[in-house]
Amino acid sequence: MREIARMSCFVSALFTAIRRSLNLHSRAPTITVCSAAAVALAMLVYNGNLSGDAHAQPAAGKARGIIPGLTRQPSPAAAEVLFDPNDTAILLLDHQTGLFQTVKDVPIAELRNNTVALANIAKLGKAPIIYTASEPNGPNGPLMDELNAFKDYATYVPRKGEISSWDNAEFVKAVEATGRKTLVIAGVWTSVCVAFPALQAKADGYKVYFVTDASGDPSVMASQTTMARLAAAGIVPVSTNAVLCEFQRTWNRPDAAQWGEIYGQLVPHYKAVVESFQRAQEAAKSPQ
Repeated sequence: MREIARMSCFVSALFTAIRRSLNLHSRAPTITVCSAAAVALAMLVYNGNLSGDAHAQPAAGKARGIIPGLTRQPSPAAAEVLFDPNDTAILLLDHQTGLFQTVKDVPIAELRNNTVALANIAKLGKAPIIYTASEPNGPNGPLMDELNAFKDYATYVPRKGEISSWDNAEFVKAVEATGRKTLVIAGVWTSVCVAFPALQAKADGYKVYFVTDASGDPSVMASQTTMARLAAAGIVPVSTNAVLCEFQRTWNRPDAAQWGEIYGQLVPHYKAVVESFQRAQEAAKSPQ
């Protein structure tokens, strides 16, 4: 009833505005045309609003807490710009060795390295990891060996052939069991194994990010097309480095050295920066 009343008010207001703009004060036949146009426009607006209301709204995630080590806590508006590590889960989808052979938009060594970095970020940041393969015994091949190092921390969900992990009941149950409403997704292929569940999760009310350089596609065009499609749907593209920094947020924390190790893994040149800095500090302390 509230929606009907809202539509009636909108139609009435729009009709009045049209009458005033035409300077018409009687029920002339012209008004019939104007009112029909007004109703049609109102229905378009109303249907757009109603269809938006019909979509699942984001369920309340974990309440944002204080971020230790910051000299200024973000305002409520600013806090929404970066994701909340305490409300985030990492989803690693179909990083399978057979699929790797088809990837042409990112070097495979970089793709594997960034995927491991994501897992290390999640583990250090105490975020759940859920990883999956559509059919590890099929031609797409087994999951990359490096993920075995996280088997005691992460949750593995073998699918039964579903192309989209969001079409697998056990996978969605695993995501729901985390209680987290922000999903950071990476996988192979970007245009399918990442895009399909990202779009579905977004429609189901989750806040979704996808990691461009920990995902791969058969061509640069496929990857660029997918980025445009996902961004248009409100899914946020990020790099592995951005995920690392959004989890860490500050060097003023007891585990800063452990975060620094991940930077060294992710960006080898940064490791050289750290090494040169350490040597300079040692030299400054040594007697002349």
